[in-house]
Amino acid sequence: MKAIVPMLLLLLAGCSALQAPPVQNVHHYLLDAQVPAGTAAMKRNLVIEIGMPRARPGFDTPQMAYVQQPFELEYFALNRWADTPVHMLAPLLAQALGQTGAFRAVLRPPSAVPADLRLDTELVRLQQDFRSKPSKVEFTLRAQLVDLRHDRVLATRVFDETENAPSENPYGGVIAANRALRRILESVSAFCVHEAEIP
Repeated sequence: MKAIVPMLLLLLAGCSALQAPPVQNVHHYLLDAQVPAGTAAMKRNLVIEIGMPRARPGFDTPQMAYVQQPFELEYFALNRWADTPVHMLAPLLAQALGQTGAFRAVLRPPSAVPADLRLDTELVRLQQDFRSKPSKVEFTLRAQLVDLRHDRVLATRVFDETENAPSENPYGGVIAANRALRRILESVSAFCVHEAEIP
């Protein structure tokens, strides 16, 4: 009987050592910026399609990127985007362009309606930079407006926004990213309205 007690204690100690570590919750965040309706632009009898945005290497992922030194991307372990940024960006671009009132229709593929123009975008950079205080979010988007009727590029532009984070953590980066995104959506919309001239 005396030998059984130490064995039971050893078994109990072994069971407690095999217990799973406590689960840490992963936080998911949205890219979501609303562009206020401005002065209605002159309506053109044009249909514009929003091409599916692409992303540069390192940014085509739901992982949230940050930098602490040049040329090295790191990702937060417990904080992620709810989807890849480019998937969240497409409907926001369509909504922003629709609010300009400058186009007969704004489409997202696949669509059976033929389009006159297509907006192609590429996410060049979306990262929180901790090399300075306060940290800042760097958001860069490349946009190209294509005339589908004449198979030519009308214009290309790079939109680059930097926004200070209100706090030195991932959530501060999310707030800064959405503030920068709002300005980018406004600028891309103005760019498309200005360049959408088909002879």
